[in-house]
Amino acid sequence: MPINFDTVPNRRIPGDVKWTSYPKDVLPMWVADMDFPAPKPILDALRKAVSQGVLGYQMPSKELYGTVAARMDRLYKWKIKPEMVTAVTGIVSGFNIAARAFCTPRKGILVQTPVYNEFLAVKNNVGIPQIDIPLLKSVEGNILRYEIDWDLFEKRAKKASIFLLCNPHNPLGIIFSRKELTRLAEICIRNDVLIVSDEIHSELLLDDTKFTPMAKLSSEIAKHTITLISPSKTFNVPGLFCGFAIIPDPDLREKYVKTVARLRIHVASLGLVAARAAFSGQCDGWLKDLRGYLTENRNFLLSYVTEYMPEVRTTIPQATYLGWLDFTSTAIQGSAFEFFREKAKVALSEGRIFGQEGEGHVRINFGTTRKILEQGLDRMRTALNKI
Repeated sequence: MPINFDTVPNRRIPGDVKWTSYPKDVLPMWVADMDFPAPKPILDALRKAVSQGVLGYQMPSKELYGTVAARMDRLYKWKIKPEMVTAVTGIVSGFNIAARAFCTPRKGILVQTPVYNEFLAVKNNVGIPQIDIPLLKSVEGNILRYEIDWDLFEKRAKKASIFLLCNPHNPLGIIFSRKELTRLAEICIRNDVLIVSDEIHSELLLDDTKFTPMAKLSSEIAKHTITLISPSKTFNVPGLFCGFAIIPDPDLREKYVKTVARLRIHVASLGLVAARAAFSGQCDGWLKDLRGYLTENRNFLLSYVTEYMPEVRTTIPQATYLGWLDFTSTAIQGSAFEFFREKAKVALSEGRIFGQEGEGHVRINFGTTRKILEQGLDRMRTALNKI
């Protein structure tokens, strides 16, 4: 029986970041978690763990790492060994660990802006340079498209120790092609730049889109790549803080694992329990239904913006549950984020946090019910029409 994603629980409970960070009259469509309950196999596994009664120390098991490896094989025919996997508390800690382990005060990180705001915090967290390579933006009608600036990437790669790749891309929803990934990897390898690939949204594919991990492209690329994955976005368990770094090269892996140990980073036991259930395959029926629902939400968002807000420009996300809207051609003066928060009572993500190229843009989270999505868009449309 298909999962009903039109009904969601009340999330206005103390401490819920998404639903209690703003006043009750503000509709939250910002932070990147979904309003849907996690799949039943995950909830059942968590209930079983709690009912056992003892919540003692638990470390990642070889069985769990085998489950991660088996999922990579099942999804992508990517053959990895369980010993190539190490647990971290999430993707953000994962790439901050990599920066600490492999960057120097002189050679920092490459980022393709606009990009996930936590990428832009690494420079201060670790004390290293950030080298921006803005994606090239073009407009066709009201559709936004972004491409890699190859000349700039080639030029600036020489200055970095790490390339932080976001694929699928947050907030743009891009899935880079095999050809693009191969070219990026070749430039990095030629310049001795380690690739750290954030692939947290890789299972949230829309339509019939396919995804290939960067490290799957060749054994040579795998030797120069750290892949970061997590069940948190796909199965909506981000609050359990569990992710994985896949590192095929033994020397890179040893240095990374030593940094994890030095920082005393441990995943909570219930995060490990949820990850094992999420990646076991038991939740894949739920995920198939979710992808269909998110694809329809994405289509609704695109149709609504095109019909009722034609001066607004939008990407066409290939993955994630995040839309990227450009209000620079509208009558809004100043921040679009502040305008909609004040005039429409809708909380979106401020575009500027993703880089200076995000000025005048917002990120919208459509990982919610169609009713809530339509309500938010109606409020935004009404506020725009008044100016």
